[in-house]
Amino acid sequence: MRDSGLGTKGSGIRGTRIEDRGIAVRRSLSGRLALAALFSVGLFLGACGFHLRGEASYTFETIYVNSTGAPTLAAELRRALAATGNARVVEDAKNAQVIVDFPVVSDDKEVLSISGGGSVREYLLIKRVQFRLHDADGNDWLPQGEIALRRSYTFSESEVLARNTQEQRLLKDMQTDAVQQLVRRLQAAKKPA
Repeated sequence: MRDSGLGTKGSGIRGTRIEDRGIAVRRSLSGRLALAALFSVGLFLGACGFHLRGEASYTFETIYVNSTGAPTLAAELRRALAATGNARVVEDAKNAQVIVDFPVVSDDKEVLSISGGGSVREYLLIKRVQFRLHDADGNDWLPQGEIALRRSYTFSESEVLARNTQEQRLLKDMQTDAVQQLVRRLQAAKKPA
């Protein structure tokens, strides 16, 4: 029996080649559609004002991060300032044009919901970071501000270790978010008149 080459199932080599071409065409079309979708998303993000984080610009040249009361937050802020921006982090307040203080940094945990049996089902984590940016003379470059972050998570007594790990991860993520917000706020600082 001769192969007609029409691409019917079981028709031999020619049929397989036609099927392969169909698959290649479908893959090519799906690749083009994906590329078009990526391009569309890029246009949309550009139109709404979104842009990737770039170099931060500060009105001050040197900054001292006071770590009293918040050593881990201060260390993360120092790293963030050193990685982005035109301000240099100094190790002595006497050499700094501005000083950032953290009068209050607190991590609180509240019960968000309780089951019918009276056991906790959800917790709410709250991180508060109060900050003050001033010069050596006490003049404020920014009004004293506060960053408050909230995250909730479900709790099960059968998964205590996993939930404790999740709580620590959420607290660390909240600290990173607080540092990023603080970096953005420091860009709005102005020398007092």
